[in-house]
Amino acid sequence: MLNGSKPPVRSLYVHVPFCAQKCEYCAFYSHAAQGELINRYVAALIREMELVASELVPANVFFGGGTPSLLNLHQWEQILQAMERLNLLGASEWTVECNPATVSLDKAKLLRSHGVNRISMGVQSLSETLLDRLGRVHSREMVFRSFDILRRAGFDNINLDLMFAIPGQTMDIWRHTLNEAVALGSEHLSCYEVIYEEDTPLYAQLQAGEFSVDEDLACDMYAELVDCAGRHGFQQYEIANFAQHRSAMPSEIPDHACRHNINYWRGQGFHGLGPSATGYTDGVRTKNWSNTTLYCEQLEKGRRAVEWREELSPLARAGETAAFGLRMNAGWPFDLFQRTTGFDLRSEWAHEMEDLVTQDFGRIDRERFHLTPRGLRFADRAAEQFLRIETPSRQGLSLNSAPRLETIAALC
Repeated sequence: MLNGSKPPVRSLYVHVPFCAQKCEYCAFYSHAAQGELINRYVAALIREMELVASELVPANVFFGGGTPSLLNLHQWEQILQAMERLNLLGASEWTVECNPATVSLDKAKLLRSHGVNRISMGVQSLSETLLDRLGRVHSREMVFRSFDILRRAGFDNINLDLMFAIPGQTMDIWRHTLNEAVALGSEHLSCYEVIYEEDTPLYAQLQAGEFSVDEDLACDMYAELVDCAGRHGFQQYEIANFAQHRSAMPSEIPDHACRHNINYWRGQGFHGLGPSATGYTDGVRTKNWSNTTLYCEQLEKGRRAVEWREELSPLARAGETAAFGLRMNAGWPFDLFQRTTGFDLRSEWAHEMEDLVTQDFGRIDRERFHLTPRGLRFADRAAEQFLRIETPSRQGLSLNSAPRLETIAALC
């Protein structure tokens, strides 16, 4: 307990909004790096950490973006020293997202020496043509070089982000990428189908008829992913996530699963720091301003840069928790769901579960409800049936929507 009152928040997400350039498909809040603004952001982030540190004893930490590895050594030193001063080090899992173009041995060693023990590397493709198509700034050779650097720096838990159903990507290209990726020997794979978000160049190109979406090919690519990952020792534990399990004891959650994301999917609380970051503590969801300059201005005045906060009813929160948790292969054990939310899936959502079973999207066992492989392929459609729509009690200056189901999955 903190201050003898409520339990501490055990999960921390930090958003670093800077990129070398914006990718064609990206709808997350990010923008091109600007030297002085980065320094201003680092100072503001440290101020935000100071404001929440008394509530935090992080068991898992995740620096996402954007491109956290774009920060230089001095900027990282400032952040890490502040976290040490505020007693925020020591997480059992600490992930930093990296772009292969911005990995250096000095930076990797610095992160590792302060307790970062997991790297998520945004590879997306190992085809030079598709990397260019996506607007990525790295080459395939940078991927192999950066992976070697991370191993030399002592990282033994590395995730590779891959994308499939990219415009112009054939099954042969996808198979080749998968085979090369698993040959690297990483501990985790996060593999996402391209999502066409509005206000992205890729969406505009789709609307203009420059290419079409082949749903059958996308389904075949997903099936190939599941098969290839399984053959190479990866255990699927969520729609898009596969991890190695090195323990002799079998487990439905592999020991190299991303614990930070499991925290989301199991409806646990977390603090979100940085521009656009969402947080969820004590049943209240918050969102910071998606504007780096405004974010800095608010922190420079000594206050959180919160755009809005909202509180859902217990039932609405439980429905959202059910929806996110069904992304996991294990689904929801009935006892765990009731302990987490105070509601029983078998009574409040009996009709929805039976409907999904009828469609071969779900299975009801004695102890749990989970999606079938077919249901996992269309999990957002299935999970939305568990949501309980209401007008939330929201305070703030904006009525932006809550986090979408598919965006949570992209955090690994």
